[in-house]
This record gives sequence, structure tokens and C-alpha cells, in this order.
Amino acid sequence: MTKRFLITVGLMGALSVILGSFGAHILSGNIPEKDLHLFNVANDYLMFHTLALLGLAFMNRYVSRSYLNIIYYLFVIGVILFSGTIFISSLKELTGFSPGGLSKLTPIGGLLMVAGWITVLLSGVNYQHKKRHH
Repeated sequence: MTKRFLITVGLMGALSVILGSFGAHILSGNIPEKDLHLFNVANDYLMFHTLALLGLAFMNRYVSRSYLNIIYYLFVIGVILFSGTIFISSLKELTGFSPGGLSKLTPIGGLLMVAGWITVLLSGVNYQHKKRHH
């Protein structure tokens, strides 16, 4: 599980840095300011959830495997739907591709991310301290 988390975190983190650089150096001045703002919002959510997954990768001692799996999938699928559709939408003038019905997936992605955070909360509520034996 830790391996999967770390691979995902590495991919998502690298993608976020690349997209941030792309936004700052290539998109700035080439798309409307409103679209650049949306692009950056999508990238912020990508990085925030990447960092959350990084923290969770090291919580496997304290958080049950089932909670970690649920959080992982809610965050990853949520970010893909939320940030992915916003990235596509923000680039419509540059690419000529209109997201159309894909934009309906944005709020679903947001709800999945919220559900992931609620699952983090539930894992804390149900946390049972495990005493270490020396």
C-alpha cells in the first residue's frame, strides 16, 4: 500500500510542478486571466491532495488499511474529475476543445474529495491507540 501511495504521490506531485510551470511560463498572457486563474485553482487542488496522500502514506501504522484505501481512491478519482475537468475547461481557447458534458464531472470530483476528507475524519473518530510493546 505504501508503495502505491508513494508512486501516485510522485506522479501527481511531478505533474503539479510541471503544470504550474506550464501555467506560469506558457499560459500566462496566452489565455484569458479568468482561465489562467481556473487553471491555477485546479493545480492547487492537485498539489493539496498530493501532499495529503503523502502524509497518509506514512499513517499506515495508525489508520486502518480499509480507511486508507477508501481515502486513496476518493482523493485520486476526485482530483482527476475535479482538477482534470477544470484543466480542460481552462484551456478551451488555446486548444479549441470545449469540455461540454465533461464539466458536469467537476462537482462530482469535488464531492469525492470532500468524502475523502470526511473519511479522514471518521478514521480519527474510530482511531484506537495501539500500545507499543518494548
